[in-house]
Amino acid sequence: MDLTDTQLAILALIAERLEAEGMPPSQAEIAKAFGFKGVRAAQYHLEALEQAGAIERVPGRARGIRLLKAPPSPQPDLAFPAANEEGLRVPVLGQVAAGAPIGADADHHDYVLLDRAFFAPAPDYLLKVRGDSMRDEGIFDGDLIGVHRTRDARSGQIVVARIDDAITVKLLKIGKDRIRLLPRNPDYAPIEVAPDQDFAIEGLYCGLVRPNR
Repeated sequence: MDLTDTQLAILALIAERLEAEGMPPSQAEIAKAFGFKGVRAAQYHLEALEQAGAIERVPGRARGIRLLKAPPSPQPDLAFPAANEEGLRVPVLGQVAAGAPIGADADHHDYVLLDRAFFAPAPDYLLKVRGDSMRDEGIFDGDLIGVHRTRDARSGQIVVARIDDAITVKLLKIGKDRIRLLPRNPDYAPIEVAPDQDFAIEGLYCGLVRPNR
């Protein structure tokens, strides 16, 4: 079972807390760290991690999580300098649609200092989300999502993709004869990439920041 980038980041957080404090984070702490609206999204990702054999949950215990598989070590990213040992200084480049694709705004707007512990792999840049088609993944309108720049992605990963001149964030599904970009909100229909469309993976989703609003 392939894990999403959010699930890999949650696994990394669990491993970090176990090493630093001797106990895993609670579901409420996971929800807060990843900007989920409630613990239901955290429960969903923990269930996926358990099904994949990465963790074991102990019934009846508030922090009953046992780590069975160590998370993959993120490769060092040298595209942007680290602000310090714990932080990353990452530029905000524009916006991305969590709904119907919208035109990309590639202008540089600002830099944000990020805690690298909540991102896997390290992000190269941030995009501001417009729309709520990825809400069940814990990605909401106005969030800043981290993007790891790459052209390669596996089916089941959340990607930032370009379709013609538009940019969108969706769950990638690669079939034998078609590519689909799936929302994580039943109010939205999947996007099927037509053979004559200019399609490219711009990067992998690797975490988010939720600005105060």
